[in-house]
Amino acid sequence: MIDGSIAQIGTQYNLILSAVNCSSGESLASTEAQSTDKNHVLDALGKAASEIRTKLGESLSSVQKLDTPTEQATTSSLEALQAYSLGVKAWLGEGGSTVAIPSFQRAIRIDPSFAAAYNGLGVNYFGIGEGSLGRGNIKKAYDLREHVSELEKFHIESNYHHFVTGDLEKARQTYEMWAQTYPRDATPHGVLSVVHGELGQYEKGLLEAHEAARLDPVTNFGYGNLVFSYLPLSRLQDIKATIAAQARKLESPELHVLMYSIAFLENDASGMAQQATWSKDKTGVEDILLYLEADTAASFGQLGKARQFSRQAVDSAERGNERETAGGYEAEAALREALFGNLAEARKRVSAALGLSTGRDVRYATAIALAVAGDSRQAQKIADDLNKDFPEGTTVQFNYLPTIRALLALNHNDFPKAVEALQTAAPYELGTPAFAAFSPVLYPVYVRGQAYLVGHQGTEAAAEFQKILDHRGIVLNQPIGALAHLQVGRAYALSDKTKARAAYKDFLTLWKDADPDIPILKQANAEYAKLQ
Repeated sequence: MIDGSIAQIGTQYNLILSAVNCSSGESLASTEAQSTDKNHVLDALGKAASEIRTKLGESLSSVQKLDTPTEQATTSSLEALQAYSLGVKAWLGEGGSTVAIPSFQRAIRIDPSFAAAYNGLGVNYFGIGEGSLGRGNIKKAYDLREHVSELEKFHIESNYHHFVTGDLEKARQTYEMWAQTYPRDATPHGVLSVVHGELGQYEKGLLEAHEAARLDPVTNFGYGNLVFSYLPLSRLQDIKATIAAQARKLESPELHVLMYSIAFLENDASGMAQQATWSKDKTGVEDILLYLEADTAASFGQLGKARQFSRQAVDSAERGNERETAGGYEAEAALREALFGNLAEARKRVSAALGLSTGRDVRYATAIALAVAGDSRQAQKIADDLNKDFPEGTTVQFNYLPTIRALLALNHNDFPKAVEALQTAAPYELGTPAFAAFSPVLYPVYVRGQAYLVGHQGTEAAAEFQKILDHRGIVLNQPIGALAHLQVGRAYALSDKTKARAAYKDFLTLWKDADPDIPILKQANAEYAKLQ
């Protein structure tokens, strides 16, 4: 362990760094440095750090290569560095992004050229669903990266590819190079687990999360990635075991969101209520739980309750100045209304969403809602804008745009074109876009199933909708998780009436307490009656 002390002697400062064997307490190496005044403390610290690295056996070439002076690479301001450190502590500890953001903002106010602070602020904006603000700050960090250290450059460049351009392949390559260069650093492995999740490669993501937890068993970073990597694989017992063993390290707002999702998958109403109650009046997390409550109500066809929860989620996000997040909740509400057949209400909610934000994921959800509601012209315009703004974005190019284009083709009853459009999405269709206020998942699968239905290919359609039912840990409580039961019934109705009746019954049982005036429920009841 590296330990340090600083003492003021007159106008000067004396710094001591020491490397200690944690098991025995034996001193492995130590070094001292002096600073003539407060303004030169960071310079002295940098010299002491280089010296102790040499004493500990690091090669001279490595020290020289990875030895950008602290005041040049990071900041020349002790106050800015302190604010930045507090931001990092909150980010990796119990406070989460909501608590970290003000510290990063303060660091930037003190030192407007502090590249790492812009990067930290950007990533934490993504943590609360404010992707547009996140991209702007990470882009600023990228523009200031010329003089940063090698480690900070990895942080900034990987985040630039991951979050700004959205090129997940370049991001993956940069994270892997980072892991090779700094083999004891947990961060690249933890974020690689997220990237693999976005690509739908959940087993690979789990391996990286395990490595992150091995390298960083102290903070909640490594284990946090691990528990979230178990979720899409529906390994709920592994999540619970990890939480039980690491409860103190894992305590964070994100943990309560995870526990809500587990309770939903286990049909545990009291467990969901417990998490929702915990979140009340907590800025930055209350809105998320309200949004989840809306989707849960909609999953059982309780559309009136869903609308009420959605309004509360939007209000809570706006009180926290999270406009893109609020726009995401409106977009989610619009998509829900469109899928349930309330087309006029869907268009109304689209207008509300785009009035709050034109963020990437808000635009995607509203484009789907508009396409489902039959407004092909506006959906096409949004698709064109997304294509222009994210030409390198993996998720946009290989998930979002194929889905929108397929829906537009279906609006013209052109099911072959719809199936063709979705071919490029196939390798990524199980992916979960990360750090979004709201981003529909598995929609390439759902829309492909609808295309096969239009083409009267019942077997193929049933297989697609079954994928959704088989991946509950990914789809969770989003509307298509419930509607997939109905769509399986519609697919089997083309060839196997017995299986069709069973699937319809599953859906109608799930929606036994549903609001009776939902258009898709009325259709389902009429279709089921014809099968008797």
